[in-house]
Amino acid sequence: MTGGLLAAPRAAEAQQGEKVWRIGWLNTSPIPVPGSYNPVWDAFLQRMRELGYVEGKNLSIEYRSSGGHVEPLGAAAAELVRLNVDVILVPSTEPALAAKRATTTIPIVLSAGTNPVETGLVNSLARPGGNLTGLSISGGQVAGKRLELLREVVPNASRIAVLMDPTNPAHAVNLRETESAAQKLRIRLQPVTARAPEEIAAAFSAMAKARAEALIVFTDPMLYSQRSRLAEFAARNRLPAMHMIKGHAEAGDLMAYGPDYRDLYRRTAEIVDKILKGAKPADLPIEEPTKLELVINLKTAKVLGLTIPPSLLQRADQVIE
Repeated sequence: MTGGLLAAPRAAEAQQGEKVWRIGWLNTSPIPVPGSYNPVWDAFLQRMRELGYVEGKNLSIEYRSSGGHVEPLGAAAAELVRLNVDVILVPSTEPALAAKRATTTIPIVLSAGTNPVETGLVNSLARPGGNLTGLSISGGQVAGKRLELLREVVPNASRIAVLMDPTNPAHAVNLRETESAAQKLRIRLQPVTARAPEEIAAAFSAMAKARAEALIVFTDPMLYSQRSRLAEFAARNRLPAMHMIKGHAEAGDLMAYGPDYRDLYRRTAEIVDKILKGAKPADLPIEEPTKLELVINLKTAKVLGLTIPPSLLQRADQVIE
């Protein structure tokens, strides 16, 4: 009995002695709630478990959100640096820029950045050269494909509005890539801005005045949080809308074409694993999407009076009816 009592503390000490890795999560969007429906974040945690990292055992995650605004990101990033986390995980470009300003030593892993070279995050995709690596979702070919897919549904569209946040550096890159593709297709783009939710109604009024025939939305946490409102405004204005993330199509907009974010987050976990095992971000190339998905909301198409070509429906990864 005495031996058992003495062995118990030793077992607890051994368990406590296991290294607990600390990841800092930095974003503008709300902190993930355990048990809630969040397939993208769940994909990251699931892959981390497969790699041997379990929250509450050998993994601790420090969540920091700026509450939907960009300005507080700097303070949130500085707090993670003070906590001396092992890795800072950033879902998109704006949190990545804040993390880069806060530290040059703690590794930063980007899950879905827009052209990290143009936005100043890395020196090159092949050799990032600093303390940041991860995945890029940008590319002129993808921007061109979105326009082509939208044109298949609305073949006569020559004026297409682009909804963007002018304060988001990633959106400036997206606009240049889309403009380049639009010129080849002889499409005139109409950039319309919304910096906050209260500016969305005015943005759609501007589209109506310009007689836009379709819409492309450059998503970010603010616009994604307003996806149901965006779908309502697009339907009210009879605008077929193309998005980058399928959550917009699931919320009621017509189409989405872009990376499979669940796959991106699983690959993010693999990059984090490499860094925790000693790899340097400077030596890990920026990776690009290997899976792109097309989602079509057939119910919305019927509301808008549009006929989706059968060939396009066959190519869709998901059709919402």
